[in-house]
Amino acid sequence: MSSFSIREMTHNDIDEILQIEELCYGAHHWSKDSFICELNNKISTYRTIVNQDNKCCGYMGIWKIMDEAHVTNLSVHPDYQNQKLAHRLLLASIDECYKEKIKYITLEVRVSNEKAIHLYEKFGFKSLGVRKKYYQDNNEDALIMWSENIFDKKYKDLYNELKKLVD
Repeated sequence: MSSFSIREMTHNDIDEILQIEELCYGAHHWSKDSFICELNNKISTYRTIVNQDNKCCGYMGIWKIMDEAHVTNLSVHPDYQNQKLAHRLLLASIDECYKEKIKYITLEVRVSNEKAIHLYEKFGFKSLGVRKKYYQDNNEDALIMWSENIFDKKYKDLYNELKKLVD
């Protein structure tokens, strides 16, 4: 695991990020302009996880609004999946939430994306509803998932257990 590091995403990363987007989402991925807007958005934070050659292997974005963070996207290049990189990105975002006193984390995920749903459930997220026909490419529904208050002892214990898995 030590051969990977997490850093702030920059405009220079966007072309590599778009390659990951296309591999993970096909033709219906975010555009270059979308990422440029997000990197210029005052409420957003985007990180990338890079290997020892500084190649982008995955990325994650969140919006921070008062005491809530919203996961905008989380993707790992197929060649680097199953190496706990998504775990590390999520943990880094939770660390930021702790530092900024953000209590809750929310997201939408395709109902068909069982792998992502399982990851979020492992991190204590629960499905609290469905957004019907949320995804424009195929009208697929999205699960609305929320974390518990991350400052509660129960969640902190879970967080500490998850951190041990990647240390």
